[in-house]
Amino acid sequence: MWLVTGAAGFIGSNFVLEQRAAGGAAGSTAGSPAVVSLDSLTYAGNRENLAALAGDAGHTFVHGDIGDTSLVARLLAEHRPCAVVNFAAESHVDRSIHGPEDFIQTNVVGTFRLLEAVRGYWSGLPAAEQAAFRFLHVSTDEVYGSLSATEAPFLETRRYEPNSPYSASKAASDHLVRAWHHTYGLPVLTTNCSNNYGPYHFPEKLIPLMIVNALAGKPLPVYGDGQQVRDWLYVKDHCAAIRRVLEAGRVGETYNIGGWNEKPNLEIVHTICALLDELQPRADGASYTTQIAHVKDRPGHDRRYAIDASKMEQELGWRPAETFDTGIRKTVAWYLANGDWVARVQSGAYRDWVQTQYGQP
Repeated sequence: MWLVTGAAGFIGSNFVLEQRAAGGAAGSTAGSPAVVSLDSLTYAGNRENLAALAGDAGHTFVHGDIGDTSLVARLLAEHRPCAVVNFAAESHVDRSIHGPEDFIQTNVVGTFRLLEAVRGYWSGLPAAEQAAFRFLHVSTDEVYGSLSATEAPFLETRRYEPNSPYSASKAASDHLVRAWHHTYGLPVLTTNCSNNYGPYHFPEKLIPLMIVNALAGKPLPVYGDGQQVRDWLYVKDHCAAIRRVLEAGRVGETYNIGGWNEKPNLEIVHTICALLDELQPRADGASYTTQIAHVKDRPGHDRRYAIDASKMEQELGWRPAETFDTGIRKTVAWYLANGDWVARVQSGAYRDWVQTQYGQP
């Protein structure tokens, strides 16, 4: 059994869905560990993301916080997982600028409390189960800071230089995970990924926001000149990489997971517009690119991130299955086919956030 935290969020829900799909038909646990999903269901955590697992005897959902030590300890004692996969995090840079305290509480304090609960559970296991146990911590490339246009992509040995409250909180959580391994012997693994995209992505991040706004006839807000470069990773490729790290990663190691897809934000927006022009043209025949609106850049906006995922390929034999062209087409098609999901996640609180951040209704 695996305990997955942050399991109703974007990446966590994709991971759980993929993991349970590997177990066969609903109700079967053959070939895949059972999963207990833990999520506090903040604005970006959506129980509906896991609706496909209704009736699956190999899946249990628990509404709760990683900072609730007694709850986590009870779940560990009751279900006796052989792995904990920690996706739980506040993850939006813009929100961290407006309200950093939530990021410190979840990403730093929450990770500390989770580690302590797991350490207490793990230390009481028989020796063979201790040796087989894994705690996998999912982190971000943003902990490494910003790259110039000519610098080589981030390696796992890159020093940490976080530049936002979000990335600083994730850097702190990474350091805690490392320390709990070196001090207490907890068998940990850390993954640092590049920008994910795909199904169930809450529409505050670049790609889903552009799709949702375009279809609603709203402006497509692009920060500054739009030349900020990111490496893009299709979420299902990320999930496959995490499973591979759990299977064969070396205890105590960090693995960078990237898509080998460096692209400037403005190019991403134009690609989305072109796909929408093809798949769901505007009624007036104009291109969605006419909705692009450049807005004031955010404070401390990192110019470039890029992941060197060679260690994943050389040690674990993993490479992404999707190119950006195939992945973004699948993503746009998913949002076009799931308009009801999009409408339901756009609550009043979400609308208030968009108004605050971009000055648009």
